[in-house]
Amino acid sequence: MILPRRKLSATVPAMAMGDIAFLLLIFFVILARVQDDSHIQWKPAEGRELVKPETMRISVAIDREGVTYLNGRVLSETADSAAIRDMLARALYNENGAPGQRGLLGDLPSGRRTVLLKIHRDTPYRDFEPVIEAVSAAGGELHHVLEEKN
Repeated sequence: MILPRRKLSATVPAMAMGDIAFLLLIFFVILARVQDDSHIQWKPAEGRELVKPETMRISVAIDREGVTYLNGRVLSETADSAAIRDMLARALYNENGAPGQRGLLGDLPSGRRTVLLKIHRDTPYRDFEPVIEAVSAAGGELHHVLEEKN
């Protein structure tokens, strides 16, 4: 007597697939960085009674070599102060752009136009003064990042 052979079916368990997708989602959310400026070498200046800003949309950093960064990307390495001021002002706000394309600050309301300014403690004033002018001209709310002094 010959018995009929049963067909084996290989299926992927749906519950395990959902668990794996959820864990991967959590993994990527934790590791994702909006602005990666870890490669910038700077030491913050010191201050007392510091206040942390509520929103952190844009960061401008100047490292110990005087290189200017916008959101972790090099804005200028060798440009003069007027060129840095113009490039930064255009990147932050362009009044001639279409709605939604008016720069990083664009049409954001007051209170949401925060620009973090990270400057190496030994940077001379002539290197970061154009940055302050450009942020002010674009209507940004400037927050200088400092280290709490004990």
